[in-house]
Amino acid sequence: MRAIVIDGFGGPEVLQLRQIDRPVPGPGELLVRVIASGTNPVDAKIRAAGEWAQIPLPAVLGYDASGVVEGVGPGAGNFRPGDEVFFTPEIFGNPHGTYAEYTVVPAAIVAPMPKSLSHEEAAAVPLAGGTAYEAIVRRLDVRPGETVLIHGGAGGVGHFAVQIARAAGARVLATSSTQNLEVLRSLGADAAIDYTRFDPFEAALDATDGEGVDAVFDTAGGELTADSCAVTRPFGRIAFILPPSGDLSAASTRNLTLHGIFLHRERRRLEELTRLIDRKLVRPLLDEVLPLDEVARVHRRLDAGHGRGKVVLAVAS
Repeated sequence: MRAIVIDGFGGPEVLQLRQIDRPVPGPGELLVRVIASGTNPVDAKIRAAGEWAQIPLPAVLGYDASGVVEGVGPGAGNFRPGDEVFFTPEIFGNPHGTYAEYTVVPAAIVAPMPKSLSHEEAAAVPLAGGTAYEAIVRRLDVRPGETVLIHGGAGGVGHFAVQIARAAGARVLATSSTQNLEVLRSLGADAAIDYTRFDPFEAALDATDGEGVDAVFDTAGGELTADSCAVTRPFGRIAFILPPSGDLSAASTRNLTLHGIFLHRERRRLEELTRLIDRKLVRPLLDEVLPLDEVARVHRRLDAGHGRGKVVLAVAS
């Protein structure tokens, strides 16, 4: 089968297209023919210096997929060959990524693909959409009528977060660069804040008559989490996906709850997302769909950061 393989860590040039053996599903696993593979910043981080992920080399990267079940291992549940599925595989210690024509994955973290999406759209959902759902619904517990500030609202995780917060009945303030303001508005943001021209924290205070927001989701990192403490109401909540830096002491004096988000893989979250998707409340934003052999180009973009929506690799020929 065709696959993108790395023998060592480094720049995009370590990504090599090869023919390798098709994996065999073990107990509790599915063999999936990958139709499309989503790409994420974590792909580039592992490619560059992935020792922390404890992935045995050589390895196939990729942590989002949609495809068709081809084989079912012993005890793999009710899946059958031909079922259309989507999933985000485990990262730590897993050499079987989704930059390949076939992969094996535990059946417990696989879900039926949303019927309203194409394979390319479905492949964009599991990791980024699941992270946004975990933050907005499960950790921040956003309620109708609350005001939420989302940093990086046009990005891979952020564009899902804007839609999920909107679906929860919240008033959504979201930040982006100038070129993505219309994207934020199209996603349902009540206020699109250009962080290149305006202070997003002053904008958040202005939008709430100085009272501050009920919750913040920081998808961008740096000191945004720390700086957000001052514009979050007492007893408010903040979630982040990158390790925060800066002075977090205001979180204590304002009685804020901070949530670090690292996605735990599970089927139930994908099923919950599917209900939102099939009700037309959430939709993935695809910026590009590229063939598998252009993966190095995708990784150069991931290295540069500040992307819009998701880039997906078309794996099936």
